[in-house]
Amino acid sequence: MVLKQDKALNSNIFSLWLNRHSDGPNEGQITFGATDPSKFTGSISYTTVEPAAAGDWAIPLGDFAYNGKTAGIKGRLAYIDSGTTFVFGPPSDVAAVHKLIPGSTSSDGGVTYSVPCDSTAPVTVTFSGADRARDGTSAAVAADTEEDMGFLSGPSSSDDASPSTRPPARTPRTPNRVRFDLRPSIVGPAKGPKATAHADHHHHARESFDLDDEDPSARGRDGVRARGRQEPLLAPLLTDTEAPSVALANGPWGRGRGRGADDDDDDDDDDDDNDDDDDLQSWVEAERARPKSGLRMAFMNMSNSIIGAGIIGQPYAFKRGGLLVGVLLLLGLTVVVDWTICLIVINTKLSGATSFQGTVHHCFGRPGLIAISLAQWLFAFGGMVAFGVIVGDSIPHVLTAVWPGLAKMPVLGLLADRNAVIMVFILGVSFPLTLYRDIAKLAKASTLALISMVIIIVTLVVQGALVPRKDRGSLSDWRLLFVNDGVFQAIGVISFAFVCHHNSLLIYGSLETPTLNRFARVTHYSAGASMAACLTVALAGFLVFGDLTVGNVLNNFPADNVMVNVARLCFGLNMLTTLPLEAFVCREVMLNYWYPDAPFNVHRHLVFSAGLVLAAMAASLATCDLGVVFELVGSTSACAIAYILPPLCYIKLTRRSWRTYVAGAVVVFGCLVMAISLVQAVRKIVRGDAGTAQCV
Repeated sequence: MVLKQDKALNSNIFSLWLNRHSDGPNEGQITFGATDPSKFTGSISYTTVEPAAAGDWAIPLGDFAYNGKTAGIKGRLAYIDSGTTFVFGPPSDVAAVHKLIPGSTSSDGGVTYSVPCDSTAPVTVTFSGADRARDGTSAAVAADTEEDMGFLSGPSSSDDASPSTRPPARTPRTPNRVRFDLRPSIVGPAKGPKATAHADHHHHARESFDLDDEDPSARGRDGVRARGRQEPLLAPLLTDTEAPSVALANGPWGRGRGRGADDDDDDDDDDDDNDDDDDLQSWVEAERARPKSGLRMAFMNMSNSIIGAGIIGQPYAFKRGGLLVGVLLLLGLTVVVDWTICLIVINTKLSGATSFQGTVHHCFGRPGLIAISLAQWLFAFGGMVAFGVIVGDSIPHVLTAVWPGLAKMPVLGLLADRNAVIMVFILGVSFPLTLYRDIAKLAKASTLALISMVIIIVTLVVQGALVPRKDRGSLSDWRLLFVNDGVFQAIGVISFAFVCHHNSLLIYGSLETPTLNRFARVTHYSAGASMAACLTVALAGFLVFGDLTVGNVLNNFPADNVMVNVARLCFGLNMLTTLPLEAFVCREVMLNYWYPDAPFNVHRHLVFSAGLVLAAMAASLATCDLGVVFELVGSTSACAIAYILPPLCYIKLTRRSWRTYVAGAVVVFGCLVMAISLVQAVRKIVRGDAGTAQCV
């Protein structure tokens, strides 16, 4: 669908070639935009898919025949299924076919049939007037030495392999029951008289492909990363979006690649294969048991990633840009961010990469890898710092309001100190959550965080209306109502709130069924809900505090406001559960950059996790101005991640169309915002007019 929409191929066709194990190598190939003349003889006839089949591969069936005698099957639709080697049909039709085969019998009322093994006459299927004949031995599965199993009238499962031979050593199955060899090959452009008009495209072949029918509902990501890609439109379109520490390298075959001398010991090969199968089965079951996210849980994760620290800075963004411009920016940037989030997954599929980093590396080489790694890491780390600042701004207010004499108490009095609170809560709550390897395990925490955010929004609306006149700000300056001098800084603050691109593939990979349509639904719902929440907070805060609005609008309220203190507590706890999401990203960026092919190492995992949390905590201890953090991070890494790199990759991977020109306009917009807002933010810091910064 992506290739079709982007007009990446001259013609919207693809061809499948599948070979049985009993006929030789158990391999297959998919070709996009062409047919491979080396894989067939004769001519190709085309049959229109039945429109009433609702998208299924259903075509009119002409008839069935055995040894030249037709069964008289008319008016049926044949559903083409490349995932099975069996032929299923209505009981009456299956009976009519087997009536033509001498000696065929059924012992279960016509569900399955047995035929003599000497039934070698051709079986013919007719489509669009063209007869497709196969040897009779190809239409039956060996059951014993005397009889074979014929067509079926109900579901069944089996492997298409000769029982007399053991399958050769192959790559173990991944958790979704698909097996791929780690030997990708590129089929060159088709040549010769049989080549189609689309033969100028390169095709990608995966060797040793087979499906296990025992769990057809288990759909997900394959566990293999493709290597050696040479063209931007190569398969596979289904990619592994898990981190390398979680995917193939963690499997039994990843751990066993370096056996070395064992590979030369022929006497031990069979035992090793059996041991590998046993280990693999255990690993597969463990991988199946690992939690995945449904649409609701994925929505919670993405919304929590958006509605995090950035939401509390939206009133400040309206102050910097002006009320009218602030509203327009919030609406417009929501649309752009929604589109570029989806672009990341589309680009990943087009490039055949397994991560945002891999896509940019595929498009722009080593410089691109450095750029995206730096941007992702800085944005996620900046978020961790901002979350630490908010914890220090929020929780001490609550604790001192509940226990007025807390500061004078021995030992516990440390909880009234901003720095002590940051250290205790980040190390005690956020750090343990950071040690998880699966983002899906944070879904429940994300749900609680969103509930807390609802409390914060309600508090701002209610308490904002009750703020005494003496504590309110002024809106007398017309620039505050229309266009202020900090428009580009406002874009940076809003971008900081909405950018969750660095989490997008992690969230996509956590879906139970990761498809573009399902991910797009999650993205649209999350972006829409986040926009509504941000707009509510921005209006509730800015219209009350006006020119007095600070980076953390909760700090505009008195310290003894009970309802606001509850909101502060909820916000601080929200940050404690959101911080691990950013730590996930930082850690995976570092692993993908320095250890892209290394197996999971628990010591490395612990060192990276601890180092990230400690570094972010140290920065938050030294930082009080949340607005400056929003501006700096939003104007640099957020712009690169949201407005520059995804559209650039899209332009690189697709042919020119109106979409690529839109992408180019977004790139120009992102570059302008980055340059201007960064200069303004740095100049403000140098001049010392960063505004009110509160450290408890």
